[in-house]
Amino acid sequence: MPNLSSPSSSPTSSPIFPVPTVSTPPPSLQLSPLSCQLTLSSPFLPLSISLYISLPLSPPLSSLPSSLPPSLPFSLSFGRTEVIDNTLNPDFVRKYILDYFFEEKQNLRFDFRLEKPLGGIAGKKCGTIILSVEELGNCRDSATMQFCANKLDKKDFFGKSDPFIVFYRSNEDGTFTICHKTEVVKNTLNPVWQSFTIPVRALCNGDFDRTIKVEVYDWDRDGSHDFIGEFTTSYRELARGQSQFNVYEVTLFSFLTVTLLSFSVESECNPSQSTSLHYMNPYQMNAYAMALKAVGEIIQDYDSDKMFPALGFGAKLPPDGQVSHEFPLNGNIENPYCNGIDGILEAYHESLKTVQLYGPTNFAPVVNHVARYAAAVQDGSQYFILLIITDGVISDMAQTKEAIVNGAKLPMSIIIVGVGQAEFDAMVELDGDDIRISSRGKLAERDIVQFVPFRDYMDRTGNHVLSMARLAKDVLAEIPDQFISYMKSRGIKPNPAPPPYTPSGHTHHTQI
Repeated sequence: MPNLSSPSSSPTSSPIFPVPTVSTPPPSLQLSPLSCQLTLSSPFLPLSISLYISLPLSPPLSSLPSSLPPSLPFSLSFGRTEVIDNTLNPDFVRKYILDYFFEEKQNLRFDFRLEKPLGGIAGKKCGTIILSVEELGNCRDSATMQFCANKLDKKDFFGKSDPFIVFYRSNEDGTFTICHKTEVVKNTLNPVWQSFTIPVRALCNGDFDRTIKVEVYDWDRDGSHDFIGEFTTSYRELARGQSQFNVYEVTLFSFLTVTLLSFSVESECNPSQSTSLHYMNPYQMNAYAMALKAVGEIIQDYDSDKMFPALGFGAKLPPDGQVSHEFPLNGNIENPYCNGIDGILEAYHESLKTVQLYGPTNFAPVVNHVARYAAAVQDGSQYFILLIITDGVISDMAQTKEAIVNGAKLPMSIIIVGVGQAEFDAMVELDGDDIRISSRGKLAERDIVQFVPFRDYMDRTGNHVLSMARLAKDVLAEIPDQFISYMKSRGIKPNPAPPPYTPSGHTHHTQI
């Protein structure tokens, strides 16, 4: 996700399942439809949930597509699973995303069909359906990755192996649910699988530290695939890309390694779409621009030349598409300064036309960027303010905390304005009002971060002038104390007041 950032300013960034053509069930087998009522409770309306289906069954099934026949009273057909051959315990990869409404009773009905009719007794219990349901996070990024393996175990008598990989996400209750299965690479012990793209929330639901389990199998035609080995990782580890951190050793009956060849993240939000937080509405400013203008117009009066370096992070840059977390909004690496807040807004709007919003979103590079400037001027003559405007998604929390702890020794403060409807738990932690931020066992010398969510200042009556004035007031409230705490800690005293101005040729008289 891209973001806005400036040292007196800063930038930031479901699956749709086809409705199937429904066929009538085979006459030789009748299944009693199962109904499931979801009873999640949440203060957010509507809520998106993800539905996972698993079927431990007793009769041999060659395929289990799911659908709703139009003849039934509840006739809305929502989706159909993939076909799984030759298994009594199918675990379907395809997931379904539904809107959950707290105030409504929502019944779901599942019909199971066999690819080949089987004889049986009507109404006889045929097995159990297992549904896993979880509230979806707000992360809408997609990750693209590719893997290879070396020295796999030879499983086939007349050949080598036909390996494939299965990925599982961990659930809140500690169980695992399948989320992706690669293609089968035939007759090799050193496979290179095709790259694949998966929504981040399908992989980890936006929790970058959630465990991801990966299993390697040898494919068999009869469905009794041979287990080769497994390893665990996390989205945060995968996001490091191709490196020594993403070479996984798997030991079962033999030694083998699975290696991540490539990894990239792309946001679904396009600035040209009205759903994007960066959407440029011709009739009003977006949340990024409104927050920047509200805070920036106050800050700029304390800068003598009103020239501000403005940086973006979380985007692919032209011409080669390199991902950057520290790029000048005006495109000028040698001179990233913009003339006043209007200059920053102009550079921001122009950058959205040239860069591609991309992840992961790292805060540490821009914090360290400002810290380098602040470290060079510690005599009290300058004080730096970094304004970060972000949607709340952060990929380098540990590195950012370390950068803030180091920056607490320098003449700088950080203002974070959160836009959008995301949960801002990470931003609240960086604020450090309740618990002083720390890194590697070291506490920050002083509190230098102030965070406010933009949504708390949106006036429903449309009075943006008043609401933005409140935003600026609350955002800047801690800056004077942070400024004074730095000067006092370094023993820096204010300069003497200049003598009163006296026009030339006039003598200043004082009457008592």
